[in-house]
Amino acid sequence: MQSSPLRTSVIGSYPFPGWLELASVQLERFGKDDFAELQDDAVICALHDQLAAGLDVVTDGEQTRLDFNLSFYGYIQGIELESASPRRFGPPAHDQRGKHQVVAPLAAPRGLGAVEEFKRLQRLTASLNTGSLITLKASVPGPYTLSGRLLPNGALGYPDRWALTEALLPLVRAELEALVAAGCTEISVDEPSMSCYAYREDTRRFVDIFNRTVETVAGRTRVCTHLCFGNYKARAVGPRQIAPMFPAFLDFKCDEMHVEMASREFAELELIGDIAKRMDAAVGIVDVKSYYLETPEDIARRVQRCLEFAPADRLVFAPDCGLSQTARWAAKRKLASLVGGVKQVRGTI
Repeated sequence: MQSSPLRTSVIGSYPFPGWLELASVQLERFGKDDFAELQDDAVICALHDQLAAGLDVVTDGEQTRLDFNLSFYGYIQGIELESASPRRFGPPAHDQRGKHQVVAPLAAPRGLGAVEEFKRLQRLTASLNTGSLITLKASVPGPYTLSGRLLPNGALGYPDRWALTEALLPLVRAELEALVAAGCTEISVDEPSMSCYAYREDTRRFVDIFNRTVETVAGRTRVCTHLCFGNYKARAVGPRQIAPMFPAFLDFKCDEMHVEMASREFAELELIGDIAKRMDAAVGIVDVKSYYLETPEDIARRVQRCLEFAPADRLVFAPDCGLSQTARWAAKRKLASLVGGVKQVRGTI
């Protein structure tokens, strides 16, 4: 259970500053020390915006990643990275991200990079003298989601996505263990592919995969997960219904389960009551796909609706998804309203 009622949090990603977007397409012009400075400065920007909003839980905004999971492939041995997008023109969609060939047994002897990110976040947060009340969260994609960008190779023992998932599972689990050893007290294991495809796959198999992924860190850190329907270029990729995931997903061994609600006009909101009986229910309460800027009063009304189904000490509030696909000016205002609205209600209970 969480430490305070009506906690405010984020999923993981945050918009890149404009100058980082520019720098990222010409990294060959920078030296090693320049590159490290870019990374520090970008994380400081993300931290500044989150702390200014007044969030209880912050991340590094995934400022040193290419998307929430794509950078992880650069740490995995045994794959041949695709060099170009398979489709560059036309409306944005998920087929603009290609898949990587598996050419050798999968391994990650250097880890997956999340520990280095977290240590940077620790160092920069300490330099900002934020105090001890801020929780630092790391986000790591789970093995099933990571397997979605790899092409099966039966000759190497990976005949399908499930086999790839099993090969990736110990790599992710080792990264979670290393994060805990580094002092990380809150980790989100993100498996959006599970929630996107729960309608057609074996949900019990998903539960088994998730639980084996976190089994060595459960009870040693706060384990969170994020149920999402896809947000690449603000596009969903699965039926936007939570019901197909339940009751199976209620057996996830986690402390907090986040559900996308705002963009779905709070459909199936009553299901947070089922989540709250097992773990904390984190509610997506601002829409990262919309440029309607929620007011604190909007948020307060939404929080009150959530309190009809779950107790305050079981509720966490966050955006619907990571904010990387939202313009920074809008992300700042949405986070400020999120915190302001939650505080309005917190002051009445």
